[in-house]
Amino acid sequence: MIRISSQFDSGAIEVLECADVSNIRLNLPSDNAAAFRQWFHFRLQGARGQACSISFENAGQSAYPGGWDGYRVVASYDRRNWFRLSAGQYDGERYTFRITPDFDSVYFAYFEPYSWERHLELLGEADASPVATVTDLGATPDGRDLNLITVGRPAPGRRNVWITARQHPGETMAEFYVEGLLRRLYDTSDPVSRRLLERACFHVVPNMNPDGSLRGNLRTNARGTNLNRAWREPDMQSSPEVALVRARMEATGVDVFLDIHGDETLPYVFIDGNGMVPGFTDAHREQERRFTDALLAASPDFQMTEGYAPDRFTDELLTLASKWVYHRFGCLALTLEMPFKDNANLPDGLFGWSSARSQRLGAATLQALLAALDERSGN
Repeated sequence: MIRISSQFDSGAIEVLECADVSNIRLNLPSDNAAAFRQWFHFRLQGARGQACSISFENAGQSAYPGGWDGYRVVASYDRRNWFRLSAGQYDGERYTFRITPDFDSVYFAYFEPYSWERHLELLGEADASPVATVTDLGATPDGRDLNLITVGRPAPGRRNVWITARQHPGETMAEFYVEGLLRRLYDTSDPVSRRLLERACFHVVPNMNPDGSLRGNLRTNARGTNLNRAWREPDMQSSPEVALVRARMEATGVDVFLDIHGDETLPYVFIDGNGMVPGFTDAHREQERRFTDALLAASPDFQMTEGYAPDRFTDELLTLASKWVYHRFGCLALTLEMPFKDNANLPDGLFGWSSARSQRLGAATLQALLAALDERSGN
């Protein structure tokens, strides 16, 4: 008997028809309180050895329909090892992919899930590290903890580096990135990490949107708020996550800020800067250039040719985290995007863009942050 289920952490799918493995028809569900749809995570049981054809009937109505061109579904038999299927077919409305499962159960997801349990383990690693502490900033709308990891100790002359991830909960690669960055930062034998902690205190929010993450949302929290459009005027009813983080930023100050995301359509790693924000100066442009040059040297996965058009966010600039932080603190503040598909410049036929590559990029970013802090120190 064929069964499809999604009643688990970040599970999301609507079943239309699954009686025939050659014609399994599904719908992508919307976020719980908003119309965004693209994320999926479900389990197929009972189809071992059978040629399955699975379609998302409403893919053309998703938030980013262009994201289906060339997209390859992520699959796993054990929820630990994830791999890519062959590219599916997208006709502008329906996305169809095929698999002949090797086992009775197989899981599918839009990108490798980052579970709440793994998030809690990440907090536990921080607590166990001699250079890190974990702080509760407050409660989300669903009553979950919003946690801040602080690495290093505040001291006169030390800069404050802020990093946020998963404002959009479906962008799970962002928390994998943070995991890789933190693990390198905890390594007291790594000379880059040691030098960084001499010069800065790191404030990291690994998951800005716990409620959306567990609910299987793509872009919004439990109230239906897109957190990365709430930074100009957050409130404790619709966007407490942003209000709580902003309040702590005001208390510490911000000298460097990175907001980590994933892009559904563009198959590249890229940075979005602040050249379009009023008041952007040549000195700020040089800060951005120094950081991006250092990241280019640290990771071949990064590139600067492809990215967002300069006028993409004109009408909502200061509602975005990196734009608001730059405008408020006058510091280096950037949005870093990773692909849901693959890095077209360095494609990986088996895994595409993956959790492992996200982690390595996070670790490599510390080299670029050191260059940025060196510049601000005048060294």
